[in-house]
Amino acid sequence: MEEIIFPNQIRMYRRLRGRSMQELADHLGVSLSAISKIEKGYRRVDQEQLVRVAEFLDCPLQDLFVNEQNSQQEVVQSWRREQERRNKINEKSGLKTLGAGLRQIRNEKNLTLIEVAESADMTLSVYHRIEMGQREVSDKEFKNISKAIGMAPDELKETIKKLEEKGMLEEIIQRNDAKYKLLSTPRGAISAFTSNSQDTMKISVYGVAGKDGDIYVDFTQETKKVQRPSQLYNKKEAYALNLCTRRLGSLLPTRSVLLVDPKDVVSVGDIAIYYPTEETAQVLSIREDETGALYGMRWNPDEKIKIGNNELNHLHKVVAIYL
Repeated sequence: MEEIIFPNQIRMYRRLRGRSMQELADHLGVSLSAISKIEKGYRRVDQEQLVRVAEFLDCPLQDLFVNEQNSQQEVVQSWRREQERRNKINEKSGLKTLGAGLRQIRNEKNLTLIEVAESADMTLSVYHRIEMGQREVSDKEFKNISKAIGMAPDELKETIKKLEEKGMLEEIIQRNDAKYKLLSTPRGAISAFTSNSQDTMKISVYGVAGKDGDIYVDFTQETKKVQRPSQLYNKKEAYALNLCTRRLGSLLPTRSVLLVDPKDVVSVGDIAIYYPTEETAQVLSIREDETGALYGMRWNPDEKIKIGNNELNHLHKVVAIYL
């Protein structure tokens, strides 16, 4: 089963531009089948591919996302039906129970998502979706997960079965359903970086320490809320990020909270959040080289991060800092 990522209007814009599925497939370097699944909204697409799709279709990136206010009603309804159908499939196939069981056991063993994902030779995104009950697991993957958790495959299956019989997984499943529903609704899928808070005076904070000084960002996992600064009033795309890294050296304490506006223009001298992948963030001090091109700097150890012109939309400006 493919992973549902976001409802989109790629097919509509492709047809408006008179471009074929094969042309888009050739542009992205993927199969025709992959394009069909991407357009239906249940094949994974990374940020780089999204940018390339928007460039190919000559439309703003945000216009690719389904919006209840601006999208065609049949597109919204079709997405909802697909979500409901796949949710029922997942429930019948026991994926929710498996995911909840893995999360319960991982927490009992004091293991992080990052630790299990790396030990199981998976990306954080893939393993997270397994725990959310939204992705099937092959026999090989299950064996790798079992090994990462420190249990034999049969022992892991039996443990999950016992947890289910004791009713210990229902609460986790309900929480996962609530998070998944939030992400999968057209209103919430306008952008992966839309704040989930309904309280306009508060802003949601995300992010935990990741690998090599990066920050792992999961926008379904809010860590807390902080007061929304005045410059971010009426900016639904804004969010806050736990610093939790020393890769900026002693410039800021690790307990700092960064207030981020992804729509603001990043320029030389700014502190910015850079997303090399969908769920990995790096905090950079923005510099300019002799050619006038922007790059990012971080320390401990010193590292210069190249930022291509086609990656500028991966930069989100830090507009305020809570120490």
